[in-house]
Amino acid sequence: MHRIDLDVHAEGALFTAVNRLIEAAPGIWFYYCYNAEYLFHPFCETRNVRELVAFHAEERREAILSYVIDLYADDLGRFQNAVSLEQAHLDRSGYYALGRPDPANHNYPKERQLDFFGGLRWRFEEHVPAPRRKIDRIALFKAKPGLVLRPDYTFNDEEFNTYACPWHNNITTTVMSFRTAKALRSNAGSMFDIHDSRWHNSVRFEWHSQQLMDLGLMEPGQWF
Repeated sequence: MHRIDLDVHAEGALFTAVNRLIEAAPGIWFYYCYNAEYLFHPFCETRNVRELVAFHAEERREAILSYVIDLYADDLGRFQNAVSLEQAHLDRSGYYALGRPDPANHNYPKERQLDFFGGLRWRFEEHVPAPRRKIDRIALFKAKPGLVLRPDYTFNDEEFNTYACPWHNNITTTVMSFRTAKALRSNAGSMFDIHDSRWHNSVRFEWHSQQLMDLGLMEPGQWF
């Protein structure tokens, strides 16, 4: 085991760390996340990540789109930091996508790329800066020379940012995250305005991939 020290409070710390790993280990698949985040992929109860990326690679794909789905405790009076593994909830609806404009092409939408929104960042958007409202992230990818992760969680290789290949849908994954809920409870600008994270479309998280697929928050693609 190796310990690598990093100032996690530095500006762009995550992107700096990931890009250094890309440069140091081309050809390796990576997954990155923050604290209080959990990766789910289709059928993860019976199939592991190695099988996932092996199948994806067979489809000539080198990156997997993830949706960052907000988790939050059901009772903020009881769970002051909005975190509870046993009482975790998520939004079952309220997600949407917009075409991703291409500045190099008169802002026409980019091919097979979308900006995704929803969850707490959508419901409490007045407390979330606009650049941080997206919930899409390329969390699983294969490093290669020259690849760079940009501050908006996209890569400088545009094919890495696509949600599917040209001929059919591909696998997507979810990153279940308490990060936004924790931030809304700890930031002075929002902590006194939000007394309950729940709404009429809140459901208890079952910690199972089938629930995420049933809600349309994860795509198995051709991986049956």
